Amino acid sequence: MFELLALMLISQQPLQHVAQGVASYYTVESSGSRTASGDLMDNSLYTCAMRTEALGSYVLVVADNGKSVVCRVNDRGPFRKGRVIDLSEAAMRRLHDDAGTLKVKVFRIDLNGLLNPFKES
Repeated sequence: MFELLALMLISQQPLQHVAQGVASYYTVESSGSRTASGDLMDNSLYTCAMRTEALGSYVLVVADNGKSVVCRVNDRGPFRKGRVIDLSEAAMRRLHDDAGTLKVKVFRIDLNGLLNPFKES
């Protein structure tokens, strides 16, 4: 995660604010569950579900307590009113040890310039 943020700072990629509100988390009861992207669900990975961001993209989630985590969007949701993002259990625990929901700000991480620094704008 720190390497990704360092690359963003070096390349001067601005963070793009995409959402603010309540984050929740979901866990997997059956190991065969698949996400909207086709990935197998894994509680130990930093992944999330969002309705608006592209599958496979990355977001920076910053909690009100100042902690943050970078997650890959691999599912659609949340489908509960008032929620802006569903985090994997690992991502939620990175933000808070025992919270079920948290107030967060979500920022899009644009990797296009980082992956191909010679790409013309």
